[in-house]
Amino acid sequence: MPTSLTLKNIPDGIYERLKASAQRNHRSLNSEMIVCLETVFLSAKVSPDERLSRARILRRSLPEEQFKVCDIDSFKREGRP
Repeated sequence: MPTSLTLKNIPDGIYERLKASAQRNHRSLNSEMIVCLETVFLSAKVSPDERLSRARILRRSLPEEQFKVCDIDSFKREGRP
């Protein structure tokens, strides 16, 4: 069962960065903090080959007509739609 946690005395700069990150990712502050903690404590070193393999699997799972290579390149240059 999940546990509740209250954070106190968070420096203003950290709070503002967390808040901005939550807004960018369309998450609540609580959800963003959980993602941050998971990233730090649950991340495992992934080899470049494994990362590339995962990316290829993900790309194959997407419908081709939805994401074309030229569209993806355009999104990278312009930012996110």
